[in-house]
Amino acid sequence: MFVHETAEVSEDSLVGPGTQVWHQAQVMAGVRVGAECTIGKGVFLGAGTRLGDRVKVGNYANLFGPSVEDGVFIAPLACVMEDPRPRATNPDGTRRGAGDFERLPVTIRKGASVGGGALILPGVTVGRLALVSAGAVVHRDVPDHGIVAGNPARHVGFACLCGLRLGDDLVCACSRRYVESGAGLAPAD
Repeated sequence: MFVHETAEVSEDSLVGPGTQVWHQAQVMAGVRVGAECTIGKGVFLGAGTRLGDRVKVGNYANLFGPSVEDGVFIAPLACVMEDPRPRATNPDGTRRGAGDFERLPVTIRKGASVGGGALILPGVTVGRLALVSAGAVVHRDVPDHGIVAGNPARHVGFACLCGLRLGDDLVCACSRRYVESGAGLAPAD
């Protein structure tokens, strides 16, 4: 494990072997980071965040409590939210503290990619191998292999395991074939 001298990693977090935590990153108490991850410059990993193995989190991304499975890519400046009703104060006017908000964490499934500057709202699930385009505002679940883009994010196609967009026949330029399933797509083989 490598932790840059300017990074802040809580003693109450767990960072796996082979993981790199770069300049000015913050890993809060209760965070769990798997093996061989890359946590970029200025990344914030909030309490409750869970990262699988070989996850890459780009510079200045902010993750507030999501569950992120193995092999996920989160591009720079992406933001993953967890509080569906954020407020600075409680109804009685007192300042809200860590225990005064509702957790509705995001789930990002194995191999998915989240583009630069994307915003994923509380409670959303991003499916396996899905692609969230840069700048998308995701307010609904994304199916396995789904591609979403825009504000609000809309389903615009499906992605192959290799990352290319599938044709209307669900066949990729790399020759992989898919069929529709309840969760999105599945390999035809």
